[in-house]
Amino acid sequence: MTTQRSWWKTALGIFFTLLMLFPVYWMVNVSFTETRDLRSSPPHWFPWNPTFDGYEAVFAQQLPALGTSLLIGLGCVVLTVVIAAPAGYALALLHLRGGRTLNFLLLVAQMIPAVVMAMGFYAVYNSLGLLNSVGGLIIADSTIAVPFGVLLFTAFMAGIPRELLQAARVDGAGPWRTFVSIVLPVSRNSILTVSLFAFLWAWSDFIFASTLNRNGNLIPITLSIYNYIGNNTTQWNAIMATAVVASVPATVLLVVAQRYVAAGVTAGAVKD
Repeated sequence: MTTQRSWWKTALGIFFTLLMLFPVYWMVNVSFTETRDLRSSPPHWFPWNPTFDGYEAVFAQQLPALGTSLLIGLGCVVLTVVIAAPAGYALALLHLRGGRTLNFLLLVAQMIPAVVMAMGFYAVYNSLGLLNSVGGLIIADSTIAVPFGVLLFTAFMAGIPRELLQAARVDGAGPWRTFVSIVLPVSRNSILTVSLFAFLWAWSDFIFASTLNRNGNLIPITLSIYNYIGNNTTQWNAIMATAVVASVPATVLLVVAQRYVAAGVTAGAVKD
């Protein structure tokens, strides 16, 4: 009976996994399919005559947008870690007044729809002259990642053994030296987790990009794909090839950092 139940669970798991991955397969399939074959009925389930025209178009037209998204993603990572790590350290280990209230406000901030925040940023950026700028997008995307980063750093750093901190104080280290020399090195998994999520949020952002950088000289890949679809609805292989190329960095990062992400997310969940 147990074996039979396990078999059904495995079968259902495989079925739902394939169902969720089918759009990814179809995206890759179309990216290698000739334009004339896309109009055939029934559709081709496999590119029997594969073409690389779509990928040639990607590298000829979309490289600037990919570079812009990479710049925005890395900038968001740096800004998020620089703000969130010290904030998490202060909330977890320095026993600041109002820490619980701040944690609650951070949770509330994560519930605010991005489109609402985009409207607020638009009004502020219009006054400051930050519209259509890469720096403005980095700041906007960081507002999504920073609350998550602070909460995760707080949960992890609260579980750091107090003996380490006391030993640092005995050696004469102040709060900042303790943070740099002790807390940050043992928080590697959390730093990688926050960095990964910050990069993925910035890389996949469309709402802020379409609101704050629609007419900029440097636009991210999400907005570039949107504009490409609007200007060209015949070369779907090029559109899907762009989506495939844009998915590669996120996929590689998730695969490489999977072990660190699992450790970072669960850090602080169980305490001795």
